[in-house]
Formats: sequence, structure tokens, C-alpha cells
Amino acid sequence: MSDFRQSPYRFLNSVFSDGEALDNDLFVNGLTENVTFDVAYPVNRLTGRSEVMDGFFAPMRKALSHVRRRDELFIGGPNRRAPGGHWVTSVCHYVGNFDAPLFGIKPSGHLVFLRAGEFYRVEADGRISEAKIIVDLLDLMRQAGRFPLPNMLGTEMLFPGPATHDGVLPTGQADGEKTLDLCEAMLADLKAFDPENFTSKGQTGEDGYWHDDMLWYGPGGIGSNYRWSGFEKDHRADFLTAFPDRVGGDHYCRIGDGNYAAVSGWPSMTMTHKGDYLGVPATNRQLTLRVMDFYRCAGGKIMENWVLLDYLELFQQMGRDLISEQ
Repeated sequence: MSDFRQSPYRFLNSVFSDGEALDNDLFVNGLTENVTFDVAYPVNRLTGRSEVMDGFFAPMRKALSHVRRRDELFIGGPNRRAPGGHWVTSVCHYVGNFDAPLFGIKPSGHLVFLRAGEFYRVEADGRISEAKIIVDLLDLMRQAGRFPLPNMLGTEMLFPGPATHDGVLPTGQADGEKTLDLCEAMLADLKAFDPENFTSKGQTGEDGYWHDDMLWYGPGGIGSNYRWSGFEKDHRADFLTAFPDRVGGDHYCRIGDGNYAAVSGWPSMTMTHKGDYLGVPATNRQLTLRVMDFYRCAGGKIMENWVLLDYLELFQQMGRDLISEQ
């Protein structure tokens, strides 16, 4: 395939225009007829082009007036995991005035930056046949002044683009397969941890996977943090205390593109809710978690990590419907 990233990039950045209705011809050319979209809770599975248009794109257009898409990352590559194929992935914001409800979230009437992580399978004709999308609706609730959790663990902030400003359709960079190799090695060693201090083999130090000045950009409910010490304090300690038996890495997609790599599982993680977490007492329930990770690497180290988690779906499993608590 030539640069297969171009067709889905053009399609996704042409969906929202100044017209009053979605352009059906654009969707015929951009999506296969039997396309499937798996979207974060409460949307979940959408099947077929018409259902995708009516169940995802139309509500976004109606809720966020004059909505525009802004990509922070847009990369692509061959998928190492079944079902294989070529995939593109992105971290983006949907920018608009939040003037009508979206998937049950009440509007604010003000500007919002709705962040999303997206994975798309691209066929030989350039059309999208499958998608996994996590829109950070918990952060949207925060922006609308209706954050339902007691506190944010890290620093809440707009997801920045990469420090090098070269994450959209990158060219002339490192071997993406080697970038993915680095991230896969990190994930393999991250699975085991010391329950006393939450450290894992080989993550930091001179021979570690992460750069000393790593930046970790987390979703609504967690927030972002700086350096490994910040990552442990503002995310990992609380998460592993609540879910000490967590097992991750069950991914449907892993790709590398230049200095970037991305992985995702739907769900990626299984775990037991054994400790209090973000105001929810331990339930001892078996849970799953949908996960997306995007990485920028340089000099053999991971520099930045953007993370999207379907927390509305996770909290639903723990017995809390955060949308109804607005």
C-alpha cells in the first residue's frame, strides 16, 4: 500500500463542515457499508454505515455546535496483533460550543475540547472498516462543571501535542517497528510489580525504558503527571492498591510509525476491585477496562505517553452510573 494514512485522515477531517447535514457521499467513500464502530460507554457497538452516522457523528455535530476536529497525533502502520491489517490511530480533540446534550451529558453552553483516542482499520481501497473510539466523557463532564468524582489524582489539563510537534502523519523518522519493540518490552516488564513500592523491572534508570523527564497524560479522573515519581504518586499507587491483580496487554492492535507507537485493547485489562478507588469502596467485583496508549520515543527512551481509558464503563461495572449523577 502507498501512504494508506492519507485517505482516512482526509475523511475524518472532512466530516464536519459548515453544512446543515452530514455529507452522505463522503461517508460512502470513507466507510465500508458494513463498518463497525466500538465507542466508549454509553454508545458501545454501532454496526453499518447508517448506524455509525446516526449514532456517533450526528450526535457529535448536534451537541458541539460548529464542531471541528484537531489532531494531536495521527499515525499508521501494519498491526502486529490479530486481526492484522493496516490501521491508523489518533489522539484528537473535538472542539466546539457544548450547546446540546451528548450521550447523556448535559451541555454547558461554552467552549469544550472533547479529547478522544481513535483506532481505525483501513482496507486496500482506503475506506475504514472497523473503529475503536474512546471519547473522554468524564473529562467533558468536568469541563461542563459536573465532575462526579471527589478529586483528580494528577493535574487536569488539555492534552498537548508532542513536544516535537511532529506527530501528525510523521515522515523521515525512526523505524516504527523498533519504536514499537521498545514499547512492547516496557509493557512486558510492567506487568509485574513490587506491592510495597509499586516499582516494576527495568522501567527507570540508565538502562530503563522511560526517560527521566517522561510525561504521562492521563484521562479524566486521573489527570497528568511528570517523571516516574509523579506517575507512581498520581496514578499507579492508587490504581494498583485498588486493583492489585490487574492483568493487561490483551490488545487487538499494536502499531509503530516513526518515533511513535500505539496499542489498544477492548478490553485490555481484567482485574478485581479489591480497594477503594476515586470514592468507590471496594466491591470485589471482576472488572474489565478498555485502554488506549500512545507513545513518543527518542534515543531509545519513552518520552511521552497519552492514555485514554473508558472510565464511564469501568464505573458502571463498579455500580455507579456517573451520567445519572450529574
